[in-house]
Amino acid sequence: MTWKILQVAVVLMALNMANELKAQDSSLQVHLWKNGAPGFEQKKDEPEQAKDWWVKNVHNPSLTIYLPEKDKATGAAVVICPGGGHRNLVFNAEGKEAALYLNSIGVAAFVLKYRLFREDNSPYTDQHPRQDIFRAMRLVRSMANQYGVDTGRIGVMGFSAGGEVAGWVSYHYTDAYFTKPDAIDLLSARPAFQILIYPGPLAVPEKMPIAAPSTFLLAANEDECCSEPLLKLVQLHRQAKVPVELHLYAQGNHAFNMGTRSTIVGLKNWSQRMADWLLDNGWLKKK
Repeated sequence: MTWKILQVAVVLMALNMANELKAQDSSLQVHLWKNGAPGFEQKKDEPEQAKDWWVKNVHNPSLTIYLPEKDKATGAAVVICPGGGHRNLVFNAEGKEAALYLNSIGVAAFVLKYRLFREDNSPYTDQHPRQDIFRAMRLVRSMANQYGVDTGRIGVMGFSAGGEVAGWVSYHYTDAYFTKPDAIDLLSARPAFQILIYPGPLAVPEKMPIAAPSTFLLAANEDECCSEPLLKLVQLHRQAKVPVELHLYAQGNHAFNMGTRSTIVGLKNWSQRMADWLLDNGWLKKK
């Protein structure tokens, strides 16, 4: 085989592998509603926009599913809400990367693409991402057997604006947030636990429900936007006697994601603190 033919063969092989991976990825995306979001069914086929680190123009909200290797799987699962100021979604750094880390410690991950009410010309209000996260929690619970998930160990995780979305379901889980209920909407939306990474101020409830989920909080003190909400949340948790763990780093500002690109040693390793918390609280105990 000549060098030129070998080059062509390698290119063709790479293209085939890319197509296979693309097919696998698409097969692991599940839309929250089969026929589109209630009231916006006519927009379900509008394509999303994605470039570099962001995704936007989300009209057919979905979950992208990342599963751990079978020998690592613990039965725990987390719905991940990427940040982006409700203008876009930081899908790779605060969705996929978080999911792959959780997979490495045996946790199934479901990354939520929710509707963006601050995007330019958005037809949505803050009620629509609330509908999306409630539906996502219920949908994962409905698929638990299919993906080897323990319904008693489904948590939620959010970064920045995604932390607000996560907080909405954790602190208001008794609300309905559906318009055209079906069998999935009859299931509980309450997370078993919650992980909030530099959550925005909308995550802070007026009152902490006494049955709110155990919560892990983490941010940098330099974060002008999203360190203050952590301090408010930890006080509310303490007053309601709801378990909470707080990590407030001196440096780091906002949007350090999973810490992998940070030069600050503590932030590079913050994910291990989360893993420790999950382990200490029994969420990683195999069935």
